[in-house]
Amino acid sequence: MDLEKFFAKTPATLDEIRIRVGHALQRHPLCRNIEFEIVGVPRTARGRNWTVSIHAVEPGALFEASDIVADIQDAYVLTPAA
Repeated sequence: MDLEKFFAKTPATLDEIRIRVGHALQRHPLCRNIEFEIVGVPRTARGRNWTVSIHAVEPGALFEASDIVADIQDAYVLTPAA
């Protein structure tokens, strides 16, 4: 089995990532009112090249929102818009 292929991230545009994060946060009851922005950043050692800037979050939802975003970051890599 080719492990690199198994762990490869799916390329997505900024808009696609924004939609995925928005839908994922809306599914969690504590995270429904979070205001966020997707920000492209230089590639990190873990291969991430985008992050989420959270503008409004209740203290009880911070851990859940961070966990949701981390899962999505593990799956998607930002690509330039076509």
